[in-house]
Amino acid sequence: MSDFKSIIGQSPALESLIRSAKMVAATDVTVLLQGETGTGKEIFANAIQKASSRAESPFITLNCAALPESLIESELFGHKKGSFTGATASTKGLFQAADGGTLFLDEINSLPYTIQAKLLRFLESGECLAVGDIKPYYVDVRIIAATNTDLLKLVTTKEFRSDLYYRLNVVPLELPSLNQRSDDIEALINHFMNMMATTHARDAAKLSKPVLKTLKDYPWPGNIRELRNLCERLSILMAGEIIELEHLPQEYINASAPKIDALLLPESGIELEALEVSFIHQALNRTKGNRSKTAKLLGLTRDTLIYRMQKHGFF
Repeated sequence: MSDFKSIIGQSPALESLIRSAKMVAATDVTVLLQGETGTGKEIFANAIQKASSRAESPFITLNCAALPESLIESELFGHKKGSFTGATASTKGLFQAADGGTLFLDEINSLPYTIQAKLLRFLESGECLAVGDIKPYYVDVRIIAATNTDLLKLVTTKEFRSDLYYRLNVVPLELPSLNQRSDDIEALINHFMNMMATTHARDAAKLSKPVLKTLKDYPWPGNIRELRNLCERLSILMAGEIIELEHLPQEYINASAPKIDALLLPESGIELEALEVSFIHQALNRTKGNRSKTAKLLGLTRDTLIYRMQKHGFF
């Protein structure tokens, strides 16, 4: 089960998922991976396959949303010569390529309704039928499917077959979003920063404590994929340096800033410049003159703080 060691993190939510995935890997049961986009469903599918008795057999992946309906049936099941315009030769499909191994169907929620019946037929009997053929063929393939959408809702709206849903939903595994496993963020950041430094032949950058806290507080709507992309950007632009708050994109700082009630404008009005000067003075006193910390308190970048200090004659 060492194949699961490549999955970074030790949060309770992740450890519980890995325990279930290890039990599933020891069987040949159909698996349905559920979770938001970017939570690592393909990585889990790969780990399950490598920990299974099919580890030495093919592992084939198809993103069901990546092909038009006119091509996906042929891609999955193959086609016979002359079955449609352009079919100049008989071609095997992914089921035949994965025979003896595992077929990972990502974004199964995007599988066309007309193709769902043929997938159900395979799951029930192992039978496949190439496009344009009348004689079925049989293969031994384990199915791991993944979805970023609630399939049961699609069943109620008649966009997904209920019989296929229940056939796929033998063992559902729910992947937690990144904001449900904040304990893993630091380990993931270290992993990605080191990986990117190696990939791009750069010195590894380091994150300051305020940056790490800000990233732990960020909601991560794009999950692990978003975190990976941010680490790649920072590892290239800030190679070998210490990353401070002013180096983060503004949306990360804004999302982590504490929300306060709006200040009410007095009937007599205020002097806005005097108020700004007062707040800068207060923040500088609170941080004992540390400009980076002062900028964070005021929700500014360090450069913007220095500009405003110059504007108001602080130096």
